[in-house]
Amino acid sequence: MKNREAVVRLDGQPVGSLVESGRQVTFNYDSQWLARADAVPISVTLPLRPEPYITDGLHPFFENLLPEGWLLELATKKLKISKDDAFGLLLATCADCVGAVEIVPVQESVQMEPNP
Repeated sequence: MKNREAVVRLDGQPVGSLVESGRQVTFNYDSQWLARADAVPISVTLPLRPEPYITDGLHPFFENLLPEGWLLELATKKLKISKDDAFGLLLATCADCVGAVEIVPVQESVQMEPNP
């Protein structure tokens, strides 16, 4: 199975990366974000640090970004993604979710970068 990757943004600014490798999901803050004087964590459960956060499946913070209830039913049917594919649902539904955090698949993130 190929790794799936996403850029995690906060208020439009890239702050880290999210990588799924099998059942293991790794979130890592970007070194440029950590070097900023105004850097803030994306969650109190994911404080700023250079070491990666490695979990079996999605970290609860990312899991809580996913749709629930009737919206989950609608999303899984419309997008043809299994309810068991939490990372796939995250990639498909969280580029524009409620709040300041965005999860953008790597290929879309590259296309969305502003031109210099």
